[in-house]
Amino acid sequence: MTRGIWKGPFVHPSLLKKVDKLKDGGKKQPIKTWSRNSTIIPEFVGHSFLIHNGRTFIPITISEEMVGHKLGEFSPTRKFAGHTPADKKAAAEGGTAKTPSAASAPKAAVAAPGAAPKAPASSTPKGKDDGKK
Repeated sequence: MTRGIWKGPFVHPSLLKKVDKLKDGGKKQPIKTWSRNSTIIPEFVGHSFLIHNGRTFIPITISEEMVGHKLGEFSPTRKFAGHTPADKKAAAEGGTAKTPSAASAPKAAVAAPGAAPKAPASSTPKGKDDGKK
């Protein structure tokens, strides 16, 4: 469920105070914040923030396209470490990675030299009605 329109966007009160203080001053220092759930409002455009991701602060400069989003959307909390080593090895070889269907497909049995060939298996299923005719 979304937030009610009559309430307006949520912005942490201390964050609003800090932005107003920077507008009155002249320095463009980044604002350090832990409030990832605060909505970006038009007054934030042009300011830089240090948004906490749980471990470090990620520097973000607010642009017009970011208005309406949350601050936490721009500081990822998880680091993508990459795929498994097998995928990296296949990519380094220049070929495509093995598909699961090709890897699990049964291999064709090779008969020993001089051995008699096996008869192909019957394709009809055996059931209750096979012996009654």
